[in-house]
Amino acid sequence: MTVYSFSIDDQPYSVEIGLIQGNTATVTVNQVPYRVRIDGSSLVSSPAASSAPAPKPAPRAEAPKPAAPKPAAPKPSPAPPKQAAPVPGGGERITAPIPGKIMSVMAKVGDSVSAGQVLLVIEAMKMENNIVSPIDGTVKEIAVSNNADVSTGDLLAVVG
Repeated sequence: MTVYSFSIDDQPYSVEIGLIQGNTATVTVNQVPYRVRIDGSSLVSSPAASSAPAPKPAPRAEAPKPAAPKPAAPKPSPAPPKQAAPVPGGGERITAPIPGKIMSVMAKVGDSVSAGQVLLVIEAMKMENNIVSPIDGTVKEIAVSNNADVSTGDLLAVVG
């Protein structure tokens, strides 16, 4: 997997170019996966060559970036709440959607929170990602602290 970080009009983007098969590539832009059709014979031949042509996919990966207004929607980070699982004692588990470092814990146990309210911030690949509450409720548990490293799926908090 090749990862590129760049900005367009001062908007940061992280692009991961994954598996390339024929004229189709798996590309993740700001943690949103896309299946991309590659146009042009020069890029289709690049994956078969050595790793030296790796910079060539970056310009092609930028072609989907004009569709970058679509990734603007994930900024509120509704994806992590969708992965939240019910907790037997009531409430929802909020887990890390990506590996990274906890930059800021903005809620504490007992706080009353609203759906969509930022609970904490994870830094991954030099980008800050807001982790929001999936529901209205009370923070029952905060399982991490500032500067803690987390892996995908690690428990961050419980809201109920």
